[in-house]
Amino acid sequence: MRLGIDIGGTKIEAAALGDDGAIRLRRRLPTPSGDYPGIIATVKALVTGIEAEAGPAESIGVGIPGMLSPATGLVKNANSTCLIGRPFDRDLAAALGRPVRLANDANCFALSEAVDGAAQGARVVFGVILGTGVGGGVVVDGKVLTGRNAIAGEWGHSPLPWPQDDERPGPACYCGKHGCTETFLNGAGLSRAYEALTGRQEEAAAIAARAEAGEAAAGTALARYVDRLARALAAVINLLDPEIIVLGGGLGQIAALYRDVPARWGDYVFSDTVATKLVPPRWGDSSGVRGAAWLWSESPAR
Repeated sequence: MRLGIDIGGTKIEAAALGDDGAIRLRRRLPTPSGDYPGIIATVKALVTGIEAEAGPAESIGVGIPGMLSPATGLVKNANSTCLIGRPFDRDLAAALGRPVRLANDANCFALSEAVDGAAQGARVVFGVILGTGVGGGVVVDGKVLTGRNAIAGEWGHSPLPWPQDDERPGPACYCGKHGCTETFLNGAGLSRAYEALTGRQEEAAAIAARAEAGEAAAGTALARYVDRLARALAAVINLLDPEIIVLGGGLGQIAALYRDVPARWGDYVFSDTVATKLVPPRWGDSSGVRGAAWLWSESPAR
C-alpha cells in the first residue's frame, strides 16, 4: 500500500492506493491556512488515521502547491505561502518518523492522468490546476518534465497573454508581481470578475451555476473567464503543442469550459487548426493524491 497526500489551499487529502492503482481509503481535512505547524500536524493526523484502518504504508508521497528548490532544498513558489523557505520534506519526515517524497501538485495531477487517466496514451500532456492557485504540469512519454529550475509548467506566473486595456497592470499576485495568469484564472479571479459587474461577492462555483441558470451577469463573468483561459492555454499550445490538456481543481469542474474554451482558443493559437483536446480528468479530484502516491514508483501501474 502506498499513501498519497495532496495539500491544497482549502483541504488536505490523503489516500491509500493498492499496487493496482485502486484507492482503498480516502480522508480529507481542512487546510490550516497560514499555519505551518498546523499543516504538518494535519498531515500526520491523516496518515495516522488511514494506517489505523488500512495498515502501514510502504511509502508516502506528497503533492504541494509549490516545489523544492534544487539550490536550497527549501520550498519555493508556493501559493500556500507559509510553506515558502521551509524544509517541508524534512520536517514532515521527522513528524512521521519516515522519509517522504515531495513534488509539485500539478505534476502529480498530470502524471496520474497521463499514466492511466484521461490522457492515457498521449505523448505530450499538459495538466492544469485551476483552484485557489493556478498550476501546470508537463508529462512527456509518461514522465514528468521537472526542468532545470524545477519550474516546468508554471504557466500561472507568466503574464496573462494578449491583455486588454482594463487588464493592465492586473491584480497583485503573492509572488510580488501584477497581472499573473493565476490572478485572473483562480477562483478569486472569477469572483472578482463577477463582483465588478454586480458589486456582489460570490464563490466561483455559485457563479458558474448562476450562469448555467441564465443569469446575465454571471454569464458575462464566465464568458470573460473563458476568453482569459483560452488565451492562457493558447500560449501553452503555441509553446508546447500538447496532444491533450486536462483540467483539474475546483474550476475544472465547470462543464462549460470544455465546450467554450476550445471554441475560443483558435483565435489565439498560431495554427490553421487546433487538434489539441481539452478534457476533464478521469480520476477527478483524486488525481493529485494518486500521482503523489506514485512518486516512489518509477513505473506506475497502468
